[in-house]
Amino acid sequence: MMSRRTFLKAIITIAASYPFQKAFAYHTNERVLNLYNIHTGEELYTRYAYSGIYDHDALDQINYVLRCHYTNDVMPLDISLLNLLCDIKDVFGKDEKIDIISGYRSYAYNEYLRFTGHKVVKDSLHMRGLAVDFSIPGINSDDLFRISKSFGAGGVGKYPEFVHIDVGHIRYW
Repeated sequence: MMSRRTFLKAIITIAASYPFQKAFAYHTNERVLNLYNIHTGEELYTRYAYSGIYDHDALDQINYVLRCHYTNDVMPLDISLLNLLCDIKDVFGKDEKIDIISGYRSYAYNEYLRFTGHKVVKDSLHMRGLAVDFSIPGINSDDLFRISKSFGAGGVGKYPEFVHIDVGHIRYW
C-alpha cells in the first residue's frame, strides 16, 4: 500500500513536469475552501460553488475572512483567483486547510508595508483583489510553488514561508 507521503510526492513530481492549467485539479461539481487567516485567527470552511453556480453568501464570507486585517476593509476577490486557489489546494486534497497570509490589502496597509521595509510593490494586485499569499500546512513552499506554476494562470512567487499567486500576467519569481 502506498503511503500518503509517497503518493503526494508522485503527484507533485508529475504535476511539476505537466504544465497544463488545471491538469491535476480535483474535478468535482463543488468548490470548497477551508481557510485560516493567520492574522485574525478566523477560520472558514465553505462550499462557495456547486455545478457552476456561485453562492454569494459564501463569497461574502470568503471576502470577509480575506479582508485587509490592518484596516478591516473588505474587497470582493476575483472569482478566477478563488478558483485558482481552490484548484491548487485540491491537488493536495479537497479539505486541505489554507493558511492565508494576505488576501485583499488596502492602500494604507500596502503603503505601511512599503515604508517599513517589506518588499511589496506600489501597485500590488492585492489592492485590487487579484492576489493572495498562502501556505498549506505540511506542504513546503517549493512543492506549492511548482504546483501553482503548473496551472499557468498568472503570477507565482515563492517565499520561505508562503507562496504568492495572482491572476495578472504570467510571471514567476
